[in-house]
Amino acid sequence: MPSPRNKKEVQSLTGKLAALTRFLSKSAERSLPFFWTLKNCLKKTDFKWTEEAEVTFQEMKKLLKELSTMTVSIAEETLILYLAASKEAISSVLIADRGQVQIPVYFVSKALTGSELDYPVIEKLVYALVHTARCLRRYFQAHPIMVLTDQPIKQVLYKPENFGRMVKWTIELGEHEISFSPRSAVKGQVLADYLAEIAGDIELSHESKEIPPPPEQLWEMHTDGACGPEGAGAGIVLKSPEGEEYTFALCFSFPVTNNEAEYEALLSGMRVSKYLEVKELSVYVDSQLVANQFNGIFEAHDESMQKYLKLVQELAVDFDLFQITQISRTLNKKANALSKLAALTFSHFKKEIWVDEVKVKSIETDGVSTAVEEEEQSWMIPIVEFLNKGTLPIDSIEARKIKMKAPMYLLDKGILYRKSFLGPHLRCVNPTQVESIIREVHEGMYALHSGNKTVASKIMWLGYYWPSMYRDAA
Repeated sequence: MPSPRNKKEVQSLTGKLAALTRFLSKSAERSLPFFWTLKNCLKKTDFKWTEEAEVTFQEMKKLLKELSTMTVSIAEETLILYLAASKEAISSVLIADRGQVQIPVYFVSKALTGSELDYPVIEKLVYALVHTARCLRRYFQAHPIMVLTDQPIKQVLYKPENFGRMVKWTIELGEHEISFSPRSAVKGQVLADYLAEIAGDIELSHESKEIPPPPEQLWEMHTDGACGPEGAGAGIVLKSPEGEEYTFALCFSFPVTNNEAEYEALLSGMRVSKYLEVKELSVYVDSQLVANQFNGIFEAHDESMQKYLKLVQELAVDFDLFQITQISRTLNKKANALSKLAALTFSHFKKEIWVDEVKVKSIETDGVSTAVEEEEQSWMIPIVEFLNKGTLPIDSIEARKIKMKAPMYLLDKGILYRKSFLGPHLRCVNPTQVESIIREVHEGMYALHSGNKTVASKIMWLGYYWPSMYRDAA
């Protein structure tokens, strides 16, 4: 077949390639040079057959002569899916595992247009999965699909703060039985194109650019505690790797010594850092005792100091990197000013400061209880187990229901929430908890003795959610 000589022949070529896309690996990506020759080609004189298009044309002819062997799926077998993404195209291949060999069932490819070109890399891979599920709906409905990937696609799909198209994609994929697994050895030469899921030039257009190194993950925290005749308090200044500062001030409702106040400030800062999912933390304190006791230079002889030190050591295990350094008071002015709340002006830090009250010593409590305690058995357990461990009920019908419902919920720090598109996420509660919440809202919290519809709307506004079968209780 000779090379195309005009616009009409190129259009005919791309149409034939589109008809063969099921049998061609990454057909859209391979055909891009042909599309570029048609771009802005309004007149016959505008047509120009480029050298790049000629090379691609010869490679395509060779590929068509050596098409890979395809196979058909067997009923209820698990099919394997590989994904790939480049700057201007996404591709996938559906695979059937035949013992020692993985044989293609279907190739899917799509050229990206418009805003799709600006999707982040990981979103392009998710979009490749969604596009494949739409094109091969009959396969996805009849077979379990295992996606082999080295990218965190599952974590991105079920990220709590997702919104917009990511939430729509998550719900759309929820009807299918899709699992994710790390990519193992590839058993077919035809899959070599999918070894690199993300093309090297995905963010680089047609020119090579130097990739900047990843930002440092080390957070910095300054703490200070103080006590006096008028009371005791603590100050915390937490600084992110990007340079953003978070300031906190604590006032203690119990009598403490200066050393206890220093430890309380340190423990409160560690809890805040843990809540923010900080992994690497460097702490700066002006207390010689706290720094040297943690670093093993001083021994803790006092019983309360031993308890505080033990609690700090237990919390430090939750961090990948944790260190405490002693600094002078002049380098700890912000935290010192927060602990005194009057000694220095507030011009050094943000005007918005979180002020909270600590009522009990850290060493005198076993932990913080949640506002709503969960029961052992409830309607939430199957959803929680699926989101947490991927466990499904034995009954296939119930398992399918759970998989369809799961994308509408998220699990954050062991608490189940119902996603809300127009407001805050709603915390899920059990039937027995519904009664106490209704009674509290009806009789005490608002003191209005409201009707059933008003009570239900106020509970939803407070951020609680329960299934419709219990909503009639309101």
